[in-house]
Amino acid sequence: MNGSVQAAGAWDAAGAWRPWGSAEAEDLRGPLDITVAATVVLDARDRVIGWSPAAEALLGHAAEDILGRPVDVFLCGTAPAAASGPPSGPAAGPPEPGPSPASSVLPGAPGLPFRGHEPRLARHRDGHAVPVEAAVSELAGGGTAARVLVLAETERLRVWESRLAMLDGLATQSPIGLAIYDTDLRLAWANAASSAEIGRPFPQYRGTHADELYPGGALVTQGHPRTLDAVMRQVLDTGEPVLDVQFLGELPSDPGRDHLWSCSYYRLEDAEGRVLGVCEDAFDITDRYDAQNRLALLVEAGRRIGTTLDAVVTAQELADVAVPGFASAVEVDIVPGVLEGGEPETGRPARGGFVRVARAPARAARTVIEYLPGTPQLRSLSSGGKVLDENALVVPLRVGSETLGLVTFTREGRPAVFDNGELALADELVARAAVRIDNARRFTREHAAALTLQRELLPQHLPWHSAVEVAHRYLPTDGATGVGGDWFDLIPLSGARVGLVVGDVVGHGLPAAVTMGRLRTTVEALAELDMAPDELLARLDDLVVPASDAFQGPGEGRTGEAAGAYVAAGPHPDVTTGATCIYAVYDPVSGRCTMARAGHLPPAVVAMDGSYHYPELPAGPPLGLGGLPFESMEIDLPAGSLLALFTDGLVEARDRDIDERLDLLGQVLAAHRELPLEELCDRVVAELLPDGTTADDTALLLVRTREFDAGQVAMWELPAEAVAAGRARELITGQLSTWGLDELAFSTELVVSELVTNAVRYAQGPLQLRLIRDRTLLCEVADTGHTSPHLRHSTAEDEGGRGLFIVAQLVQRWGTRYTRSGKTIWTEQAFPDGVPAV
Repeated sequence: MNGSVQAAGAWDAAGAWRPWGSAEAEDLRGPLDITVAATVVLDARDRVIGWSPAAEALLGHAAEDILGRPVDVFLCGTAPAAASGPPSGPAAGPPEPGPSPASSVLPGAPGLPFRGHEPRLARHRDGHAVPVEAAVSELAGGGTAARVLVLAETERLRVWESRLAMLDGLATQSPIGLAIYDTDLRLAWANAASSAEIGRPFPQYRGTHADELYPGGALVTQGHPRTLDAVMRQVLDTGEPVLDVQFLGELPSDPGRDHLWSCSYYRLEDAEGRVLGVCEDAFDITDRYDAQNRLALLVEAGRRIGTTLDAVVTAQELADVAVPGFASAVEVDIVPGVLEGGEPETGRPARGGFVRVARAPARAARTVIEYLPGTPQLRSLSSGGKVLDENALVVPLRVGSETLGLVTFTREGRPAVFDNGELALADELVARAAVRIDNARRFTREHAAALTLQRELLPQHLPWHSAVEVAHRYLPTDGATGVGGDWFDLIPLSGARVGLVVGDVVGHGLPAAVTMGRLRTTVEALAELDMAPDELLARLDDLVVPASDAFQGPGEGRTGEAAGAYVAAGPHPDVTTGATCIYAVYDPVSGRCTMARAGHLPPAVVAMDGSYHYPELPAGPPLGLGGLPFESMEIDLPAGSLLALFTDGLVEARDRDIDERLDLLGQVLAAHRELPLEELCDRVVAELLPDGTTADDTALLLVRTREFDAGQVAMWELPAEAVAAGRARELITGQLSTWGLDELAFSTELVVSELVTNAVRYAQGPLQLRLIRDRTLLCEVADTGHTSPHLRHSTAEDEGGRGLFIVAQLVQRWGTRYTRSGKTIWTEQAFPDGVPAV
């Protein structure tokens, strides 16, 4: 079946083919047909005794003027090769009669049968020459009529012969399959192209229905019956042609492979309008169809391969795209190091150790593959190129000179041979997948490096602290998004207090991880200065500037238009897209927590009675806006209260409102508040992130508060007088005796005496002396001054200045913290051996 489109029509009463809808018809009768040709009847002496109307129309001689005259009156000798124009000689007009041998004018010798036609020149009545083809037929019977001479214009005959040649070419040489089916839809005639497709001589399948010749095939063009017989029946019944419909089926001479034909059908009628059958012409467009399919497959591959930065997923996408349109089965094997983000093999890798990560149509778990000698896979590895082996095609996954793996395409139940176009298609499919797998490899490497860096920058474990019980979780983002910049921390502070921090650097990858590390280090350093939460955030904000400012030249100020992008200040700033933070300080002595936030979500607080709430903590601007204040808020957190600090990755979801998610978090915390904190962390993650992944990384810090009882804390008010130092020594000695720490009495008396003396000398107002028995002995002296003592080395001539130096030698640590009402000087001393810590 092969397809040109021919206008349908019918034969008219005159024997001419008239296309349907056409006003004119073409006369397909031969020019030498006696019904249309110029016919002359001659006697034995070649005189005209019969003259047809067609002869009069061709040569202009009326019958009464030509009858009885010899044939050479109007018929000359053989026409020259390029004869044109009127013959030379006397003026036009009927010549005088005279005998003329027939053999000199007529084609063939007298008495010979018709031998075809020969070119001649005929003389028109007006004198011009008319090139004609002449044919003579001898008559038997001995009557007056001896011969019949038939004349036709040479040009018309040549056109008719060309048409005959065209019809013969359609029947014998044309690639278009032509067939005629009778009114019973049985095959009545087929040309050579159609017979070649069937693969048998025409007599062997004459009378067969089309659906029997192409079993299992179907019309794929919508809006028409599915079978050939049904389409032809429709054409027979309606007379309406069906043009350019596509039929898909197997070629009888090429079983096992689908072919596509473009077909047209039109009804055949005779001159009286009787239906004779249906003509079919069809053209095999399989090559064009295959090319379109290959292009469509490449388009589909571009859409479906590489949707994620996961090498295994990409390999499976390649296999799924190729099956079943290109191959019956596909296997993708990858070098193990590629899956881990390592460098691929350079040159020719060893035969074993590949991991089969994808299969289609049946999927399978990862397996390590060893290629046996002689297999096409091992041959491909050895040669570095693709290998075609019967029904298997092996194409290496390569990027430049690096081999990432192998792809094996297998065919069954269809021609196993991959043609050149299919080999090129396989190369293109594998090349596209190789680029995307290499991208996934690079991402895996960078993601692993960023994750390692971030985990190293995060606290490996939070220290035990007497003020709180803590548990934490950090969940990186999903594999496609990358590592983020969330962090958490617990910072021991003076006076048995503890600093709690959770922050979020917006963005992903190494820049976010590095920026997070810098911010965390800065928070730790500022917290060591015993800053209030709002002051700490203000200082941290000063160290973070908009990204536009980081790249401005000298003298350029902030524009304020890039407030959504931030960088950590320094000689090599790291560009991110924002940073938020919440910082809280909990005092187990007072049971109060002071906190402030910079654009961060507020913490969840769960009371002992199971109620929960989110404190109305002023939000504050994200870090880096500059010039905007931060506000602290103080709340009571009795012993056993639960505090949850977290980043937005825990509660944000595309399909849920954030208020609903915050309520869910509060409900989970309240319902399971009695659980150990480690189990409670797992419960929160399971409830809020059931899939275990999120589009943003997540940090969660759970805190359960403790309080010191009255027996752990001693506090006294002292006047700012000279006698205060002596009174302080008495109080300290008595309290240490009560606690069984008499060994520390002498050193503590010296420390307290020096601190109180300095406070009386340089400060004003009342003094406060506090002892706290924690894991160390904490001693604090508070006054209303804001000047801090400085440690210095006195010379031999100095009369003073050695007191603070002596204090530093007697204690583990000492420092100053400022409050709104003044300052506090604090010290820490280790317990003697054998004295248990609280």
